[in-house]
Amino acid sequence: MDLNADLGEGFGIWRLGDDEALLSLVTSANVACGFHGGDPSTMRRVCEGAARRGVAVGAQVGYRDLAGFGRRHIAYDFAELRDEVTYQLGALNAFCRLFGTRVRYLKPHGALYHATSTDESQAAAVVAAVTGYDSELPVLCLPGSTLAQLAVGAGLPVVAEAFADRAYLPNGALVPRGTSGAVISDPEQVAERAVRMAVERVVVAVDGTLIPCAVDSICVHGDTPGAVSAAELVRATLIDAGVSLAPFA
Repeated sequence: MDLNADLGEGFGIWRLGDDEALLSLVTSANVACGFHGGDPSTMRRVCEGAARRGVAVGAQVGYRDLAGFGRRHIAYDFAELRDEVTYQLGALNAFCRLFGTRVRYLKPHGALYHATSTDESQAAAVVAAVTGYDSELPVLCLPGSTLAQLAVGAGLPVVAEAFADRAYLPNGALVPRGTSGAVISDPEQVAERAVRMAVERVVVAVDGTLIPCAVDSICVHGDTPGAVSAAELVRATLIDAGVSLAPFA
């Protein structure tokens, strides 16, 4: 099983999360590319740390919305979104190359992640950016989403992920942020959910429904309170359950 987290989301003197600590725990790092968070120096620092630890680097591409942290929906023209995703891929890969590695997958961030789950135009723009940039680059996304379907149709590798620290609706979608209980902060609960995802291949929805969860990567968010403690417990609990951890890419 792969364990991923969102990293490099600080900007300038603003620091969000403990990138160094999380890099010692995860197997894949979704690195912000400067649009929803991150900046050139942060990108360089995280790419260097990931390369040193053998952590796979993924481009976490988002809307051009630093003020809203990429969590506000933006209606994009197809070509503009395609080109902005391409721009972010290229920028992050430049820093990867400095340390002998490369961008190994793409994952949308925030509002773009949710939009591409159902919006065919935005999902198609992301797919067009990936196929134009590297037709073998995996896309990390919600299983069954519009993005997953279009990426498969375009011949791209698709990697399904689940969120150990986010609540699920009975239909398999994430509970929207801002809704009470959308983010799970209790490390023991997060770890228990991660094990069920990896071993039993299910996740429990807010109403108790068991949702099939055949995924190859589990995400723990790096910007939530207690993120490092949760990631430490998730990693240890997965290993204790006999789950080996390795990057999918």
